[in-house]
Amino acid sequence: MGFIDSFVDKFQTTFIVNDRWLLFLDGFKVTIIMAVFATLLGVIIGTIVAIAKVYSFQTGKLKILDKILSVYLTVFRGTPIVVQLMIWYFIILTSVDNGVLVAIIAFGINSGAYVAEIVRAGILAIDKGQTEAGRSLGLSSGQTMKSIILPQAFKNILPALGNELIALLKETSVVGYVAVVDLTKVGDLVRSRTMDAVFPLLAVALVYLLLVIGLTAIQKRIERRLRQGDRR
Repeated sequence: MGFIDSFVDKFQTTFIVNDRWLLFLDGFKVTIIMAVFATLLGVIIGTIVAIAKVYSFQTGKLKILDKILSVYLTVFRGTPIVVQLMIWYFIILTSVDNGVLVAIIAFGINSGAYVAEIVRAGILAIDKGQTEAGRSLGLSSGQTMKSIILPQAFKNILPALGNELIALLKETSVVGYVAVVDLTKVGDLVRSRTMDAVFPLLAVALVYLLLVIGLTAIQKRIERRLRQGDRR
């Protein structure tokens, strides 16, 4: 009974006393908001960058822009995300009071560098005959890319994009460095108040694990539906 009593006492201290479960709930909301909007921003940036680099590669035009984008990819893929986050918060966007917004921008731009390479690889994997077919139908380069190439490319790279979302979700756990109270930060705050690290940190780890398992299941379900659509 001693173990059970200790378990119940620590559970109540971590979650029930002073309604600390509300802190975890608020931290969970912040984590989800950052992950979702940073992913959307990353996909938009990555897609634009990928299209620009593919266009430059195929036509030999926009060479200066291509060089600039290559620098962007090198810098944001070659430096730690936590350092980028602090640079955005303490140097570039010091006038922005909303730490969550700064975090979304930082994570979104960083994710865009990885998504760009994923999308670029997906576009280049599409047979050139698809582009030629679109042009023969009277479509412009932009219309061909939008209506024919990108839909096929995104279908092929969906698993990689899903993995990027999962990775981004976990990367947001460093946002406590810039005083944003996300799920991980809440776990650390509760730990400091209860003087017990077991329940708060294991609870945080469990939530992240369940989120990743759920996202993985959704990703696999979408992939199965896409494969069924290809067979029809």
